[in-house]
Amino acid sequence: MASLKEVRNRIVSVNSTQQITKAMKMVAAAKLRRAQDNIMQMRPYAQKLGEMLTTVSSGAESAVDSPLKTVRPIEKVLIVVVTSDRGLCGAFNTNIVKATLLLIEQKYSAQAAKGNVEIFAIGKKGAESLAKRGFVVNKTYMDLFGRLNFVAVKQAAEEIMKAFSDGRYDAVDLVYNEFKNVATQIIHTDRYLPIATEDKTTRTKTAEVNYIFEPTEEEILAELIPKSLKIQLYRSVLESNASEQGARMTAMDKATENAQELLKELKLVYNRTRQAAITTEILEIVGGAEALKN
Repeated sequence: MASLKEVRNRIVSVNSTQQITKAMKMVAAAKLRRAQDNIMQMRPYAQKLGEMLTTVSSGAESAVDSPLKTVRPIEKVLIVVVTSDRGLCGAFNTNIVKATLLLIEQKYSAQAAKGNVEIFAIGKKGAESLAKRGFVVNKTYMDLFGRLNFVAVKQAAEEIMKAFSDGRYDAVDLVYNEFKNVATQIIHTDRYLPIATEDKTTRTKTAEVNYIFEPTEEEILAELIPKSLKIQLYRSVLESNASEQGARMTAMDKATENAQELLKELKLVYNRTRQAAITTEILEIVGGAEALKN
């Protein structure tokens, strides 16, 4: 059985840890509120922009020639992985890394065997984990959450689009967590480039309406396609940011509860140890008194 001093030291240590986890939970809750507001405001805009792109591209009489729509045999692949810069958020980062590895195994195993799969990391944890597994990682934007705004994400999207247009990559996929609620995040593995083209047979009734475009449909699409891709990446980063704060809040709440349970057990051990020590002292005193009588 541990000594009273050891048990007291453990109780103090667990108390300190519990205070830290409580504080981290409160900080994560405050950040979550802001991140949740940001993503709720972004979702309708991103959805409407996607609808506009579909409507214009479906109604266009002639196909718009864009390098971002070019479909090539897939030889080189870029995977954009969105994780967090810090840990202590449960399995948030681990699940994204697992999803990335599963995507590579199921879809790009041949390219990976040739060393033609590269990682574009947004978030330090994903960059570090995948670099340890031998992947080539572009770490230019891995600390993007420290300066999270549309301008920073726009620069990252432009770099990705330029690399695809120049033929450095034949396919670009996006892996991120979508925010559902505080306790639930949904992992998405979406095709980012080349952009999907709308099939004539799948046009909606809205797309069949005759619109008058000013300027031309081609000019509108030439502007909408890059803008839509930038907004898509920005939305993914905002989704991941909200998911991270929700995961951290949940993890810190569980850690606080576990610390409370551990404190109960330690206090019980402390009381038992103290009782045993007192009983031993009483027995020694009684034994000494009996020895003096004899």
